[in-house]
Amino acid sequence: MAPTLSARFERLPLRAPFRISRGVKTHAEVVVVELSDGGLTGRGECVPYARYDETPGKVMAALRGDPEMLIDSLPPGAARNGLDCAFWDLLAKREGEAVFDMLGRMPPEPVPSAVTISLDAPGGMAEAAAAAREAPLLKVKLSADRPAERLLAVAEAAPAARLIVDPNESWTLDILKAMEAPIARCGVVLVEQPLPAGRDAALEGLSYPAPICADESVHTREDLPAVLRRYQAVNVKLDKAGGLTEAVALAQAARAEGLSLMVGCMVASSLAIAPAFVLAGEADFIDLDGPWWIAGDRPGGCRFERGVLHPPQPGFWGDPSPAG
Repeated sequence: MAPTLSARFERLPLRAPFRISRGVKTHAEVVVVELSDGGLTGRGECVPYARYDETPGKVMAALRGDPEMLIDSLPPGAARNGLDCAFWDLLAKREGEAVFDMLGRMPPEPVPSAVTISLDAPGGMAEAAAAAREAPLLKVKLSADRPAERLLAVAEAAPAARLIVDPNESWTLDILKAMEAPIARCGVVLVEQPLPAGRDAALEGLSYPAPICADESVHTREDLPAVLRRYQAVNVKLDKAGGLTEAVALAQAARAEGLSLMVGCMVASSLAIAPAFVLAGEADFIDLDGPWWIAGDRPGGCRFERGVLHPPQPGFWGDPSPAG
């Protein structure tokens, strides 16, 4: 008999507004998926993303029916991610074995993670960078408006930090080329998805001061052939891939092609981040600060200190230990 599937929508207040080039949010809107079977419950969390024509209502509607049939029929995206992660959590409890062990990974350990500097006026971004200057890695959200000024403000406020630049598809090729000098000057280590997905052919053969990472251009393994000559890295996100199962496969395929790996996330609670820890040990860049933005994260979840992300307590997700 199939497990009982339930899903609920939650709106989690953020500690501060989160701004990127395409908008601002004050809450994380997530869907929590639960699979119950014989007194055991597996949990997952996903983030419906408007960029991919997802809404909480659409995700909730998709999560109706037999979960064992749904997991094979749902397309990559938020709904499948929540269900896939709930299945992994339930499996760990059924088998009495942690997901990390089942997948041949080392147990989770604290890892440096990017701290996002939200898009703001240059002065506001400098203040945010100064407040996070002990973090070893900062992710700087930029747009087409005054990108150099904003980047320099962050670099001057946190001179010891490595910087990732993320325009969220908002640049043109002309802006990308104009940003070569500031990016080289600031020692940027990665530029994430500068051009819109589907309009990034101009990146083929481009020589640039920092590696360029595909985010919106890569969701699953099927997308890799189209981006191999355009990008040097890929951002693996469970919500894009449709869960931990495909995310692991995508990471392995990207590595086989010689691409660097970033493990990223949407703004979400620790329940969405815990499964991504499975990939953290093999990533070149880790961007899992979603719970840091949540005003009140889930009990037993991740802890974020000075740019280091600490794993959840035993039993939180994917671990048969009693919840801490």
